[in-house]
Amino acid sequence: MRYSVQSVLRALRSAGDPRNVEGMARFGITSAKAYGVPAPFIHSLARKIGCDHKLAQRLWSTGILEARGLAALIGDPAKVTVGMMNRWVKDFDNWAVCDGACCNLFDKTPFAGAMALKWTRHNKEFIKRAGYVLMAALAVHDKTAPDENFLKFLPVIKRGSTDERNFVRKAVNWALRQIGKRNLNLNVAARKAALEIRSIGTSTARWIASDALRELESPTVQRRLKQKARTTLHAR
Repeated sequence: MRYSVQSVLRALRSAGDPRNVEGMARFGITSAKAYGVPAPFIHSLARKIGCDHKLAQRLWSTGILEARGLAALIGDPAKVTVGMMNRWVKDFDNWAVCDGACCNLFDKTPFAGAMALKWTRHNKEFIKRAGYVLMAALAVHDKTAPDENFLKFLPVIKRGSTDERNFVRKAVNWALRQIGKRNLNLNVAARKAALEIRSIGTSTARWIASDALRELESPTVQRRLKQKARTTLHAR
């Protein structure tokens, strides 16, 4: 079946519920246009559509919350350009759209690392968040990247740790934790960065650092990383 913008919007509209819009708003997911479609439905629809980059771009242009979430799921990373990333990021108006685009599409592009560094210098809350979310997503999804790619993020994370805006500080914390859970070497580096962040002394910096250290120093994470190191050593 070939999907059009109109057929997709009809499907989303029929699955929506205004009560869900109110519920999403309580979790900070707000948008000028939203249908209140449950996430499982959007993911199911994305699987049916498959990869369709042109449709993704047209859906994004509608400005509808769920259409943009779907666009990130069906877009083709190989066809994403820097220009497209810069256009989309300007439309980020809530954390769900931001994280969906970064974690489902942008992180799979060759530009992800450079854009992460660029966006963290932006003043707008959700563009700045996008930079740190990309760092977290790369730490999870880019399995073959060398440690150097993530070590260069740590000073940027430290710089962002003084931003008191909720959606920025949470993304800074997320990036720090995901980098520190990647392997033992990065765990040591991330914990060192966390201690430096804590020494800044602001309430935001202390929260980012303490929350990260709690997880990165936990027995569960340490056991997993040591096991991963042993498995990697034996595989050589």
